[in-house]
Formats: sequence, structure tokens, C-alpha cells
Amino acid sequence: MPRLSSAFHAHRLADAVNSGSCAKLTENRVFGLRRHVPPPTDMPLHTTALVLFSGGQDSTTCLADALSKYERVETLGFDYGQRHRVELDVRGTILAKMRERFPDWAPRLGEDHVLTLAALAQLGGSSLTEEVAFAMQADGLPNTFVPGRNLLFLTLAGALAYRRGLQVIVTGVCETDFSGYPDCRDDTMKAMQLALSLGLERRLVIETPLMWIDKAETWQLAHRLGGRPLVDLIVEETHTCYLGDRVHRQDWGYGCGECPACELRRKGWERYVAAAVPADEGTTSTR
Repeated sequence: MPRLSSAFHAHRLADAVNSGSCAKLTENRVFGLRRHVPPPTDMPLHTTALVLFSGGQDSTTCLADALSKYERVETLGFDYGQRHRVELDVRGTILAKMRERFPDWAPRLGEDHVLTLAALAQLGGSSLTEEVAFAMQADGLPNTFVPGRNLLFLTLAGALAYRRGLQVIVTGVCETDFSGYPDCRDDTMKAMQLALSLGLERRLVIETPLMWIDKAETWQLAHRLGGRPLVDLIVEETHTCYLGDRVHRQDWGYGCGECPACELRRKGWERYVAAAVPADEGTTSTR
């Protein structure tokens, strides 16, 4: 069978995304293709979002970003047998303090959801779900990689967004300060957005606020969104450490200080502090 060109596939994908409810897009990007469609006069703006919220630095920053832009924001966490399950325990504290410390955001912060994905632990082979040392695999990926994790997260988030009438799925994946996970890459996000929109026959947008910024810039983003109060909340309450260490307090928060996640967070914090951002800059923004 003759092989079809990538341009042919791109046009077919763009046509598919623009069909049905997806036709309201004023601009579509499908694997780098930009297609302009005249905007209908009754096209609504995105007003609702579902944030994949683990309880870590990145997802908390993404939650603040969503609360600064959308009228209704709900959150979703996953219990997949992770060693650092303590991240699920801190989620409730973070949400409560978000409502308390940021009154402009409190009315927008809606229901929280937690779904169970025990199958990921049953598949095994990852140091995030098994008591094994962190190491590099033969394929060049760290053994912290949980195959299919983010693909399943986004699929279930899409189903929940469908049921809850939410338009945007926000996730904290990035392609800068990361461990090379293929399911964190921009191409993967574009593909998942397309698959969910087609499979659910509803336009869903996957938003990745951190995709092209590093950890220092993530701290800076938090500062711009919520000033020192948000930075302090992230330092004290969020959890990043793969070992689940909530005993050792570092300058940047709690953690062992040695695992890959702690190392990324520490280096980002050090660059952020070195930039000498004034402590009184940054305020919560509202739409």
C-alpha cells in the first residue's frame, strides 16, 4: 500500500477536528498545522477548566494559573499506587489554603476529584511504584517512567471533563526541566487533544502552561500569579519528593534532597532566588 504524505494526514486531521462541535474554533493547531476558520459571532470563550492536580509544585502553579483565567475550575488527582502517596494527603491542605489566602480565587475553585488507577502499579517495573533504586534504563529513560501514566491520566480527565461540562484540561507537563518522559512532550499533548476531541465528539483543549519554561521560571510564574503568599504556600505545603519525605525541610520545601524530583526543584529554586525577585511583587490576577 502506498504511504500517504504527512501533509495529507495533517489535512485529514485538521478536517476531523474542525467537524461537528469542533467547528467553532477560530484557530486550530494540529501537529504544527495552523488552520484559520472565520469565527462565528456566537462563539463562547473558554470559561471552565479541569486541572490535573497532584499536590506538587507544578500542578499547584497550574491551578493558580487556571484560577486567574477561568470562571470555574475543578481539580483531579490520581491514586496509582505511587511510593510518594503523601502527595495525595497534601492536596486537601493546599486547596483549603488556596481558598483561605486568595479570596478572589475561592469562588472559582470547585469540586475536587480523586480516581484510582491500581493497574499502573500492577504493571510494575517503575521506581515510582516499587521499592527499587532510581536508575537509568537501557532505553535511556529513568526507571521513574511509568509507561502510559499521563496517557491514562488525560483519557480519564477527558471523560470527567465530558461529564462535568468542562472545556479545558490543564496539566503541568513540560519539555524543559524534565526526565525525558515521552508522555510529557508537546507532540504527545497535541495528539491526546486531537484523540479526545474526536473520541468524545466534543472540543477539549489541553493546556500546558509549563511546557516551555524551566523550574526557575515556574517559581517566577507562581510569584507573578500570587506573589510571595503563593510562593510560600508552594514551599510549605506542596510535595515533590519521589521518596515521600515530609520530614526534612529544605529551603525550597520538604524532601530528601537527593532524588531526581528534589534535584530539579532545588536547582530551580536556587536560580529563582539568584534572580532576586522582590518579595512584594506579584499580585493575584482576576479575569
